[in-house]
Parts: sequence; C-alpha cells; structure tokens
Amino acid sequence: MSVATIQTVDTPDGAFTILTDDAQRVLASGWTADADRILGRLRGNDRPAMVREGVTDAATAVAAYYDGDLAAIDDVAVAQRGTAMQLAGWDALRRVEPGRPLTYSEFAAVLGSPSAVRAAASICARNAPALFVPCHRVLRTGGALGGFAWGLEVKQRLLDREAGVPALIA
Repeated sequence: MSVATIQTVDTPDGAFTILTDDAQRVLASGWTADADRILGRLRGNDRPAMVREGVTDAATAVAAYYDGDLAAIDDVAVAQRGTAMQLAGWDALRRVEPGRPLTYSEFAAVLGSPSAVRAAASICARNAPALFVPCHRVLRTGGALGGFAWGLEVKQRLLDREAGVPALIA
C-alpha cells in the first residue's frame, strides 16, 4: 500500500501544494490548495492508496526558490511514469536553465524530433510535478506563453522571476 504526503505552503504566487511518495520524491505539485486537483494530475493507477497531510522535504526547496535561489528546485527528486518520450522530455525540462526559456519547437528539437511540436507540448501539459520539472520554461514560437495548468499569470510571474524582473507590488 502506497502512502503519500501532501503539504500546502504559501508562496508569492499563491498556495502551492506538494504530493510526495514515501521516499520524498515529488509525484505532483502546483499552485492550488485543492488536494483533489493535485491528485488529478496523476493517472488513476499512479495515485497513492492513501494520502496524509505532513511535511515534505520539497517544501524547503520551494521556499528557497522563492527567496531567490532558483537552483534550489534542481535536485529535488521526482517520480514520474510515462512513455519513453515523456520520460526523456521531463528529464530534458529539468535541464532548461532559468531565464533561458525554449519554444515548443526548440524543445521538440532537444528531444530529437524537431517536427514533433505537438508531442513536445503534450509532454509539458502532462507534467505533474510542476516547478520541480519546469515546464513553465517552454513558450510558443514568438514568445507567447502558450498553456499552463496553473494559469498564465503564474507562468508569467515565474518567467519574470527567473529573468530577474522585479515583482510589481499590488
């Protein structure tokens, strides 16, 4: 029986929820306090049998990231299941540097399939451990944001933060 831990932390971009397995690997995460929405990022057979509230190791990396250490998320372990191409894509996303986003076309080329732009976009869309696998660093050709499960406003703020753009004070 698999037991996962779920934790929600406050960030400048709103509530951020992290779901980890018993080895503290991030299964899913995103900008919401809704546990069901986080669990919904996983395929049915990949969902844990039990979920308990607790403290995750990854929360420390989230706090450090928002405190300006953009590399803090790089070494957080994640656990993803998918096709060979999805796994390769998620691994490649972890190597996209902050402040240096790729277009979906460039991302497809990194995956060795320059014409597979739709597949590259699908890999981003199916990414469950958001932030730790930084799918927000992939844009449409011309720099348009494209999609993001957690909202385009969050995606823009993440990209601005990573580019060194100061946040606007509300």
